[in-house]
Amino acid sequence: MKIVFKCVSVIAGVVIMASVFGSGCATKSEKQVGHGGADMEKGKFLNTELRYENSFSKIMDISWEYMRAKRAEPQPQVELPVNQITADQLKQVESPVLYRLGHSSVLIRLDGDFFLTDPVFSERSSPVQWAGPKRFHDTPLVIEDLPPLKAVVISHDHYDHLDKDTVKKLSDKAEWFVTPLKVGQRLIDWGLDPKKVIEKDWWQSVQLGSVKLIATPAQHFSGRGMFDKDETLWASWVIQGEQANLFFSGDSGYFSGFKEIGERYGPFDITMIETGAYNEMWSEIHMLPEQSVQAHLDLKGRAMLPIHNSTFDLALHDWYEPLERVSAAAELNQVRLLTPIMGEQVSITKPAQSIAWWLELVDQPGEASLVAN
Repeated sequence: MKIVFKCVSVIAGVVIMASVFGSGCATKSEKQVGHGGADMEKGKFLNTELRYENSFSKIMDISWEYMRAKRAEPQPQVELPVNQITADQLKQVESPVLYRLGHSSVLIRLDGDFFLTDPVFSERSSPVQWAGPKRFHDTPLVIEDLPPLKAVVISHDHYDHLDKDTVKKLSDKAEWFVTPLKVGQRLIDWGLDPKKVIEKDWWQSVQLGSVKLIATPAQHFSGRGMFDKDETLWASWVIQGEQANLFFSGDSGYFSGFKEIGERYGPFDITMIETGAYNEMWSEIHMLPEQSVQAHLDLKGRAMLPIHNSTFDLALHDWYEPLERVSAAAELNQVRLLTPIMGEQVSITKPAQSIAWWLELVDQPGEASLVAN
């Protein structure tokens, strides 16, 4: 009975998380990045270099790997350090800074305004709050303590990036919600004012005050259910201000688009790049840490902030492995790596040296203790 229960639980969990790592096979495409926007076929958006198709057998393969996987620490065994942020502290911020709030949620102060990427404040990354991947840590602040936001920037509609409850609570906090094509309609369907929602295709931009937001390609997929795959667009974002130039990857496999974006809009003061929830079985749509570092180099980044890690258990690696592997790859490639604890203030133009905070929390830590050059 216990074996049957575990099988059912694992399969249910994989179905919930299928929107995070996909469940298909990839085939190469002859398309190239750099054209006028994302292509569609039969109402479905397409990647530029491959097609990632659903496969029931792939779901079963992933389910089997989850059942047999032996990991040292899928989740932290001790409480993760979190720096609490107060509303008063944020009111006093004048210089360009950012704060990791968890997973891919980053609060950015740029040109006097606040921007928030892929906000997920709920306890679980899931369509329901009684099941699914649960947070490792609390958010560094509650939604009520957020300052007025110039814009909430969404990369795509997967549950670990687009949280319905969070978005609805932010409706009065944000002046604008900026999304890829057709993602904004989901927000409108949830009750947001259509006048606040801006949708953009790849390579399109919107000017909000002195900050320009440019939707750029990513190699991923979309969907919040079993039957809506790729009906909405996914994107990375260039956040271009007078004080600094930033890149936010959203979710993506490694592809030549990073080099194209770097040539068009680089160099970047900080690249916020997905580094987590990866596996060889779905590496086409979620980069491995070594590929994340290469993407940073392609983008002509000055400093790299690994995101998409240390908040949810969404893959088969230990919770700290993304930070260990990206640290090693960054050192090998002489990349300035930023690994702040959640809620720690990071200067965008003059980031301080980061400490490998996770090493004190695991049984067998790696060798490096300083990860920034």
